[in-house]
Amino acid sequence: MKISDANSIFSQLKSEYDLWVAAWKELARYLAPTSGSFDAEAKSKQGQKIDAKTILDSTAARAVAILAAGMMSGLTSPSRSWFELTIDGPQQEQTNAVKRWLYDVKQVIERVFAKSNLYACLRNFYEEIAVFCTGAFVVEEDYETVIHCRPLTIGEFMLAHNNRGRIDTYGREFYMTVAQLVGEFGLENVPHAIAQQYNDKKYTNQYKVRHLIMPNRERTPGAIGNKNMPFVSVYWMDGQERFLRESGYEDFPVIASRWEVKRPNDTYGRGPGWTVLGDVKMLQKMQKKKLEALDKSIDPPLMVSNKVQGEINLMPGGLTRHSDTTDSAVRPVYQVQPDLKSLEYSIEQTRQRISEQFFADMFLMISNIDAGKMTATEVAERTQEKMMMLGPVLERLKNELLDPLIERTFNICNRAGILPPPPEEIQGRDINVSYISMIAQAQKATALNSIRQGAQFAAELAQVQAANAQAEVLDVVDFDGALREGLTAIGATPKMVRPKEEVQASRQARAEQQQALAQQAQIAEAVKSAKTLADTPLNTGSALDVVAQGGVNE
Repeated sequence: MKISDANSIFSQLKSEYDLWVAAWKELARYLAPTSGSFDAEAKSKQGQKIDAKTILDSTAARAVAILAAGMMSGLTSPSRSWFELTIDGPQQEQTNAVKRWLYDVKQVIERVFAKSNLYACLRNFYEEIAVFCTGAFVVEEDYETVIHCRPLTIGEFMLAHNNRGRIDTYGREFYMTVAQLVGEFGLENVPHAIAQQYNDKKYTNQYKVRHLIMPNRERTPGAIGNKNMPFVSVYWMDGQERFLRESGYEDFPVIASRWEVKRPNDTYGRGPGWTVLGDVKMLQKMQKKKLEALDKSIDPPLMVSNKVQGEINLMPGGLTRHSDTTDSAVRPVYQVQPDLKSLEYSIEQTRQRISEQFFADMFLMISNIDAGKMTATEVAERTQEKMMMLGPVLERLKNELLDPLIERTFNICNRAGILPPPPEEIQGRDINVSYISMIAQAQKATALNSIRQGAQFAAELAQVQAANAQAEVLDVVDFDGALREGLTAIGATPKMVRPKEEVQASRQARAEQQQALAQQAQIAEAVKSAKTLADTPLNTGSALDVVAQGGVNE
C-alpha cells in the first residue's frame, strides 16, 4: 500500500464521519459530557472542557448507567458463564472427548477474559452504544494477558463496512509526543525532524498521527510475513513519504457494533440516545424554569422608595435606615405564585419517558435474576413487550460484538498455543457459540409462554372429549417436543435432558416389563381358574354338571 492510497481512503472515511459529528456533539453535551473526543488537538493540549451548566437533571445519566450495567450483567457478566461452545450436528453424536474439549476451550477463553481488561472495556462500550448508538474497542494480542483491550470513544475513530454490512475498516487520527513516537516506532522509523527533536530532548512536542486498518486487497496467496496478512495496518504522518509502521492482522482487531442501523448504507448507528435527546433538552429547560420560579418565590424582585438611605439589608434581623416616616417599605414588584404542581407533573412524565427509552425498568428486573429475587420466566412475563423490542438489538450485538469477540480471542489463544489439542472427531467441523446469559434465558423464557398456552389448550380439549372417552386430539400434540422446547427455553442444562434414543429405549423396556407382568397375571389367573374348576364337585345340578354331561337336551 502507498501513502497516497492510505490518505485517499482516510479522506473517504473522514467525509462520512463529518456528517455525524454535529449530532454526536449534541448527544455528548446533554447525555454524556465526559465522553466523546472530537478535537484531538485541543484535547491533547488543554483537556476536554465540560459544560456543567447544561446538566441540571441527572435522569438521563442514571438511565444510561442502568442500561450499561444491565447489558453488562445480562449479556457478559464477569461472575457467571454467559456462553457455550458446540459443534455442528446432533448433540447425541458428540463423543465425550469432543464435549470435554469444548468445555476446556471455553474455560481457557473465560480465564483469558477474566485476566485481561475486557470487562472494564465492555462497560465503557455499553455506555457508548447507549448514548451514541455506536461503540468500538480494539482487541490486541498481549504477551502477559494473552489479549489486551483498548477502549475507544466516539469521535476518535472512523469506520466503514463491506458489501455484507460488516465493519471491516477502521481509521483513527490522534496526537503523539516525540517521546511516544520514538518509543512506539523506533528512532530509525520516525522522520528526521522528529529524531532530531528527540536527540535535543524536546520530548513533549506533539504531532498528528494517522492509523488505518482494512482488508489487504493486495495480499499474495501463499506468501508469509506481517505485510501479507488478511488485514493491513499502517501508521503514518501527514505530509510524510513513508509509513511509520506497516504490518497486519490475521483477524480484524476492532470490535465495533451499532444499536440499530436505519438505512442500509449507514455505517454508524442510531438508537435510544437519539430518541430521548429532545426529551432530555426539554427536561433540562423545565428544571431551569423550576429553579427560577423557586428562586423568585423565595427571593422575589423588590421595589423600594428612593428615600431609603444606603443599601437594603434583606437578611433576617437586618436593619435599613430611611430619611422620614413616610411609607418607604420594601415590597415585591409582583407576587410570584408558580404552579409547581403542574410543572412537577410534566417533569416526572418526561423522566419516565427517558427511563423507558433506555429500558431502565427491564434491566433493573434482570438484575433481580442475578440476586435470586426473580426467575427469568417472571422477568419475561412482566417485560415481554420490551423483550420483543430489544430482540433485534440483541441479535445485532450477538453478530457484531459477542461472536467476533469470542472468535478473535479463540484465534489468539490458538496461535499462542494455550488451547488443548482437538480430538480427531472435531476435524473439519465448525465450532458454534450459544449464549446462556440472563438476557438470553429471559428471551427463551418468553417462548415458554406459547408452549404453556399450547399445553393448556390441548388439556382443555382433552377434558371436553374425556366424557366420551375420546382423546384423539392429544395425538396432534407432540408432548415430548413441547417438553424439550420448554426445558431449553428456561435454560435447563443439556445433562438434564435425555437423548431421544435413551428415552425410547427406556419406554420400550417399561412396555416390555408391563407386558411381562400382564402375562404373568394372566397365567396366574388361568392357574387359579383351573384349580377352582378341579375342586368343583359334580352331580349337584350345577351348570358344570350340564356341561360334563354333554350339554342341554332340547
